Amino acid sequence: MKKILILLALTCFVSILNPADAKKRAKHVVMIGIDGWAAEGVRQAPAEDLPNIRYLMEHGAWTLAKRSVMPSASAINWASMFNGLPTEMHGFDKWNSTKGTIPSTSDNGHGIPPTVFTVLREQFPNAETGIVFDWNGIGAVCDTNAVNYWKYIGTYGSNNIPVEEYTKLATDYIKEKKPFFFTFYYGVLDHTGHSKGWYGPEYMDCQKELDKGVGMIIQALKDAGIYDDTVIIMSADHGGKGKGHGKFTMLELETPFIVYGKKIKAGYEISAPMMQYDTPAIILDILGARIPDDWRGKAFKQIYK
Repeated sequence: MKKILILLALTCFVSILNPADAKKRAKHVVMIGIDGWAAEGVRQAPAEDLPNIRYLMEHGAWTLAKRSVMPSASAINWASMFNGLPTEMHGFDKWNSTKGTIPSTSDNGHGIPPTVFTVLREQFPNAETGIVFDWNGIGAVCDTNAVNYWKYIGTYGSNNIPVEEYTKLATDYIKEKKPFFFTFYYGVLDHTGHSKGWYGPEYMDCQKELDKGVGMIIQALKDAGIYDDTVIIMSADHGGKGKGHGKFTMLELETPFIVYGKKIKAGYEISAPMMQYDTPAIILDILGARIPDDWRGKAFKQIYK
């Protein structure tokens, strides 16, 4: 009995000394964001075409029913994915919005709502955070002022840089910096949907290539020695129908969400309704950060072991 009391006392003492560390579920989070990645694309793909994505699903928590906010277009939904707010609160209302059509309900001092990067910078000022993207719209909604490292590669839609070469930007950064939180964004699948059509052979082949990129990122985490203390999140902004999106159909609104890694349940299908703005709340909860009061997202604690 005495030993138990001593252990409890030591636990409380550590929590008082460093309350943020005491709440952390993992030391690192890497989010892989894929533009235009539809839940239907995963449903239609043979398991052998997406071995890395299927592995994360089978050994993590997942849903193919996360819903986009309206309208189901890019900047609007990436904004929600970073700032925890629905459209009517953050004010972005077009696919390429760089600022809100109406004022947001809160401001980070740079004309956009505080994002997950803003919050982490405030609560963990010395933590390494980064983001790499190949569509400049991401820079307008993520708050690049609050990250240690950000890089924009202007290849969106051109397909000039192969997935493997582009992904190396992520793997090099992970191995060198071992970031606290890092987001790597792929824009090529959305471009393929617009040019060739959602769920056609080109779209499905592109999804297969992105799976290889996911495998590269997993290997980089292992090479960096942080894989066992990392949570990987995969998320998307919208799906598609025909060669477009932005409308009110389930093909456009439903996107995958996968969370895998330390303390996450294995093979757990998330049955509770999930919205786009839940994503940053989950990230903050994993990293032991305080979730802003005005965020509408939920932390989905049922995903933990």
